[in-house]
Amino acid sequence: MILSTVRAVVLDIEGTTGSASHVHDVLFPYARERFADWLAAHRGEAPWTELMEEIRTHTGDARLDEGGAVAALTAWSDRDVKAPPLKRVQGLIWAEGYARSTLTGHVYDDVPEALSRWRQAGIDRYVYSSGSVAAQRDWFTHSDHGDLSALLNGYFDLSSAGGKREPESYRAITRAIGVPADETVFFSDVGEELDAATAAGWRAVAVRRPGDPRGGAVPGHPTVPALDDVQLHRRTRREEETRT
Repeated sequence: MILSTVRAVVLDIEGTTGSASHVHDVLFPYARERFADWLAAHRGEAPWTELMEEIRTHTGDARLDEGGAVAALTAWSDRDVKAPPLKRVQGLIWAEGYARSTLTGHVYDDVPEALSRWRQAGIDRYVYSSGSVAAQRDWFTHSDHGDLSALLNGYFDLSSAGGKREPESYRAITRAIGVPADETVFFSDVGEELDAATAAGWRAVAVRRPGDPRGGAVPGHPTVPALDDVQLHRRTRREEETRT
């Protein structure tokens, strides 16, 4: 697949640049086991205070205590609820795991080369995931392919952009990065996210890794099994017309 007039790419993580099973089988249980210990260890500190207030706001219970906060976080984790307080504390717990070298972020083999190729072509590279910006940065900084953070221009999450199935979230990213919507390409494995991106005027490419139980195609979107199956060019429309 060849796409021209591309100035920015935005990448999902889970199932697109990294393994979904790594998230569900490694990262989520790692954080879930440590909710209570993390809150106890950081009690009274600014991150603890901010998190507790966010949990109380999200649950609607202004008097929720630390035990209730652990219960809420555990319930959200078990149901994979995209709750901002959950994503915040997961990121904080994972950061400690990355710092101790007990965690690494999984990245598919084709991703580093694709990011390098797009950087050389002058195409900006961003990540948009439901995980917190801090968690995203740690994922790529401590990846199993080494530190890839220099290959990325920035990160967006639920707090900075909004829900991934809402067109307005993609419009918010367009405003933030200053690249026209029709010159931005979004890569994701989720059809509803791709639908929202195209509704905001973006171009979208589905990624379905080999062995994905959902099948090898995403209805309504061009689908590839890896990023090296896509060639992106920054040439302008006028340059394209000149070439033809």
